[in-house]
Amino acid sequence: MSKEKFGIAIHGGAGTILRSKMTAEKEQAYRSALEIALDAGYAVLAKGGTSLAAVECAVIKLENCPLFNAGRGSVFNAKGEHEMDASIMDGKTLHAGAVAAVRNFKNPITLAHKVLLHSDHVLLMGEGAMEFAKPYALDMESDEYFHVDHRYAQWQKIKGSDSFQLDHAKEDKKYLGTVGAVALDMDGNLAAATSTGGMTNKKFGRIGDSPLIGLGNYANNKTCAVSCTGSGEYIMRGVTAYDISCLMEYKGLSLDEAANESVMKRLLDLGGDGGVIAIDAQGNISMPFNCDGMYRGMRNQERREVSIYG
Repeated sequence: MSKEKFGIAIHGGAGTILRSKMTAEKEQAYRSALEIALDAGYAVLAKGGTSLAAVECAVIKLENCPLFNAGRGSVFNAKGEHEMDASIMDGKTLHAGAVAAVRNFKNPITLAHKVLLHSDHVLLMGEGAMEFAKPYALDMESDEYFHVDHRYAQWQKIKGSDSFQLDHAKEDKKYLGTVGAVALDMDGNLAAATSTGGMTNKKFGRIGDSPLIGLGNYANNKTCAVSCTGSGEYIMRGVTAYDISCLMEYKGLSLDEAANESVMKRLLDLGGDGGVIAIDAQGNISMPFNCDGMYRGMRNQERREVSIYG
């Protein structure tokens, strides 16, 4: 493979705002935020940086933006708190790090990367993850930092009920939120990263697919890197990220064929909606989704594009 071949794809959640509800001003805000994250990750790759560094960099930009359900823009749980999940995986070594139900970390993806680098574990949660983080002087923020008015308004509508919802949910349809990035670097190594604030009004310490390796996030140099977004309970049952890799490895499907089989057929057959971003070892990128839209972008040497709807 050419040493020069590299690329990145990002997402800011599937489902999105219905086109009929989207204003020109809001659409431009989302596009600008996606472009900032995409270009930041691409710049890491262009300087010869690793795919791991690139996906972390891109996801940090998305976590710092209040528009997306991750980091600063995380939704409120049933207690009015922000519990965040994140994971990152190295396709070269199959090493991975993940955190679940963590609070007050400005960038949960950076904590997940520390788990990958400095622990013998894959997934740490809650208080244990807080304890693990102490030596690393990660950026912490107050609850006020995570208070975003439109998220608070979403929570107020269903607070005190047994209902929960995914990000932009309307009365009759689920709208879904997560952020993620996948990348191929100049050395041919793949990586994937995913981060989320979960479900509005979630209870019982609910954890979704995003921090679970093989479900919402997966990378393997033999096949591809994948980050999922959508109805997490269905992505978990469908083992969607690993399913795409398996379809490539064991059935010989192309990236596009595997991603479409998994998202447009298998996930739908389970009753789930959402989408994925994926990149393979040759730099091909696929971004299928089976819902109204997905905040997404991709960049390589030939193309740079950001999209929301189909």
